[in-house]
Amino acid sequence: MSMPFYASAEQIMRDRSEFARKGIARGRGVVVCTFDDGVLFVAENASSALHKVSEIYDRIAFAAVGKYNEYENLRVAGIRLADLRGYSYDRRDVTARALANAYAQTLGSIFTEQQKPYEVELCVAEVGDSPEDDQIYRLSYDGTIVDEPQFLVMGGQADALTTYLRREFGAGLPLQDALRVAVAALGSVGGSDGAPRDLPASQLEVAVLDRTRGTRKFRRITGNALRTLLPSSPQGAQAEPAPTDTPPHDAPPA
Repeated sequence: MSMPFYASAEQIMRDRSEFARKGIARGRGVVVCTFDDGVLFVAENASSALHKVSEIYDRIAFAAVGKYNEYENLRVAGIRLADLRGYSYDRRDVTARALANAYAQTLGSIFTEQQKPYEVELCVAEVGDSPEDDQIYRLSYDGTIVDEPQFLVMGGQADALTTYLRREFGAGLPLQDALRVAVAALGSVGGSDGAPRDLPASQLEVAVLDRTRGTRKFRRITGNALRTLLPSSPQGAQAEPAPTDTPPHDAPPA
């Protein structure tokens, strides 16, 4: 008579956590931080078609790293939930906190009940009427939710990027200065022999939640507008390649 396979619940959870962390670490970095007029999102992303940063609702935006097909499913589900709540009740009832709680419940259920956890890390941010009202939430693969006061970093080498931002970032920076610090942080790792990389506009995805705009606060910064904000780089400087994101699976977003 063969003995059934057995693994303790603790070992199963540990293996799932390690699996998810390895998948997330293969992704390129994303920096989310506050600036004087709202919240800034900067992602290292060479693809113009697959966005890491997206609008969810009037004052709410979403950023993610990991497997594209998995976080795209979550993004679409978040938009549907926000639209349904805003239509059924009031647009003011749609908040980043409620959306982050819904994501936390979903990710926690997937992590504990399914054999394979989602290899994703999420950020849900909301811009308020004043800097004190801005909210940034980090959500891990296991449903853990953390309220970040000023900035967060997701993706590969997040610890090194966080150390850089703690040293260079300051509250209340204007947009151009906040963008400069975020881009410098992303370029501070991954270069040859530890040298910093020069990241051109073509390898960046940048968006803001701008409290000075009308009802919809989300705005992408692309093209000449982005190049104008970026610090000038030496002529002929070439960007170092970064670790590639986990490629999307064939499964379409739900």
